[in-house]
Parts: sequence; structure tokens; C-alpha cells
Amino acid sequence: METAICGRVALSPHQIFQPKPGDKKPRQKQWTNRNALMAMSIAGAGKGGGLLEKPVIEKTTPGRESEFDLRKSRKMSPPYRVMLHNDNFNKREYVVQVLMKVIPGMTVDNAVNIMQEAHHNGLAVVIICAQADAEEHCTQLRGNGLLSSIEPASGGC
Repeated sequence: METAICGRVALSPHQIFQPKPGDKKPRQKQWTNRNALMAMSIAGAGKGGGLLEKPVIEKTTPGRESEFDLRKSRKMSPPYRVMLHNDNFNKREYVVQVLMKVIPGMTVDNAVNIMQEAHHNGLAVVIICAQADAEEHCTQLRGNGLLSSIEPASGGC
């Protein structure tokens, strides 16, 4: 049988439902006590049980976005191309080094291909990404002396 704990006194169902010899309480009174004991044990202090409080939902202040909102906006923002323009100032090896330093995950082979395309065609797509990232990459490329720009990826191929 299970034991109900009320405060610091452990009571078994046998003690609650079976009167002691000489106990003159009627059965109905015992059921009332049983319900009160169960209510006390459920609502008592300790782990689990009791009433649940209404959860507090934090709201962000106007002008301040949560991290989830920032990730969502980056995924939903239209893609932009980071374009590399050919110049007659930088050596090819330097362009490859800068591309690998600035663009995350850029391999030597990809950097060489992008550099070659910009050298032969005058223009090459470096990466397609969210606008904020494209602006950052473009700024870093320019900061290292390369000619670059961004444009929406939706227009043209």
C-alpha cells in the first residue's frame, strides 16, 4: 500500500480508512479527513504537486530583437551577391590569400577560380549570402585593398 505524507507524519491508507478500536468517528467523517489529507499532501511544500503558476513570458523591448529573431531575419532576407572586380594593382596570389582570409570556408581551389574569373571577365561572384553578411564581406575585401561590391542575387543568373 502507498503511504501519504502530510507534513512530517507518514500515514498509510490502512490508518486513514480503518478506525482504531474505541474510535467513535463515523465513516463519513473519515472520508472527509481522507480528502483533506490528500489535498494537503498534493498541495504541500516539496517537489511536484500543487498548483501551477502562470508562466512568465518575456517580451523584448521595442527596437531590441532576440537572437531567434535575428537568425530568422537573416534566413528570410533576400540573398545578395558579393562581387569581386578585377584590378591591375594586386597580385593574383594576394587576391587568393585575401579571399581565403575574409570568406569563411573558402578553399584554395575556389579562391583561385574566383580570382581567375575576375581576371579574365572583369567580375566574379565571391559568395551569395544575406545582405548584412554580404556588406561585411565587401567591407573586409575593400579593407584589404580589393575592389568589390554587392548586388541583389534575385536579378539575373
